[in-house]
Amino acid sequence: MSGTREGAPASWEVFVRARRGLAHQHVGSVRAAGPDAALAAARDLYTRRGDPLSVWVTRSDAVHTASPDERDPYFAGARHKPYRYPEHFPPLTEKGPEGEHHE
Repeated sequence: MSGTREGAPASWEVFVRARRGLAHQHVGSVRAAGPDAALAAARDLYTRRGDPLSVWVTRSDAVHTASPDERDPYFAGARHKPYRYPEHFPPLTEKGPEGEHHE
């Protein structure tokens, strides 16, 4: 384990899925000796309000990340796919996309 003291509790990232959402959201982190203690701490800290469907914890050192300094391929735009950008499409007019409408 890099960056932690010997015998110190591990850092755990906490994800909560609220009733209104479909995806888990990262809500913070806790320090705990094991997964059960991390779940208990996460429950106490992050589920007091609301009634979440589930809580996930994962060790912080098990999360793989890409930094913004690594622009390609994670953060680079898709300029070769112009249809992904709103400026590719002509603006709508009051007449509508097909021209004038007669009622």
